[in-house]
Amino acid sequence: MQDYKKIDHQRNKDVVLRYIPGHFITPNSHVNYYMDLSDMKSRQREARATGEELAESYLASDVIDTILCLNGMEVVGAYLANKLTKAGMVSANAHKTIYITSPEYNVSGQMMFRENNQHMIRGKRVLILIDTATTGGTLKSAIGSVNFYKGSVVGISAIFSLGRQIDNVQIRSLYSISDLPDYSSYKPDNCPLCQSGVVVDAICNGFGYSTL
Repeated sequence: MQDYKKIDHQRNKDVVLRYIPGHFITPNSHVNYYMDLSDMKSRQREARATGEELAESYLASDVIDTILCLNGMEVVGAYLANKLTKAGMVSANAHKTIYITSPEYNVSGQMMFRENNQHMIRGKRVLILIDTATTGGTLKSAIGSVNFYKGSVVGISAIFSLGRQIDNVQIRSLYSISDLPDYSSYKPDNCPLCQSGVVVDAICNGFGYSTL
C-alpha cells in the first residue's frame, strides 16, 4: 500500500480527507481510491470538526428528528446533532432533542429496526449520514428502509460524495468529485483496472480495508 495523500478542508484544519490511489474492491464496486476516514469517524477532535462542518449545511433546515448513521458514523452524528441543537434546530420529538441511531442488518443484508427502535424512524424527519457515497447502493437501501418504517428522508449528509442527489434527495458533502476529479467507480464485471491486469490492493468496506 502506498503512503496516504490528503486534502485539507478549506475552512477547518481538523477536517482532513486521507486517501490512497490504487485498485480497491468495495461491496458494490471497484474504485481507484481508498479513503481512510477512520480518524474522522473515531478520533474525538476530528470527529467533532467533521460533524460541525456537516451541520453547517443544515442550520437553516426546518426540522430534523433523527440522524440515521451508516458505516460507523455515530460519533460524527452525535457532534452533528449537538451543533444543530446548539444552533437552535427545531425537533418535533417530545423531548426536543435529536435521535442518533443506526440500522441492524438481517440475514439478507437488508436494513431493519427492531420494535424498541422503530419509534426513532416512524413519523420522523430523518437525515441520513454516511461516510462516502459513490454507487448509491447503500443510500438506496437506507432510503427504502426509512420509507418502509414510515419515516421521511429530509436529506443526506456525507464526507465524500460522487453525486449531488439520489432518489430526489439532495446529498450535501464536505468533499466531492471536484476535490478528486479522477476518482472512478466501476461495476465489478466491467472494471478497466481488472481488464488491464492491475492487481487488487485491498478489499474495503465501512470498517476499513484488508490487503491481499
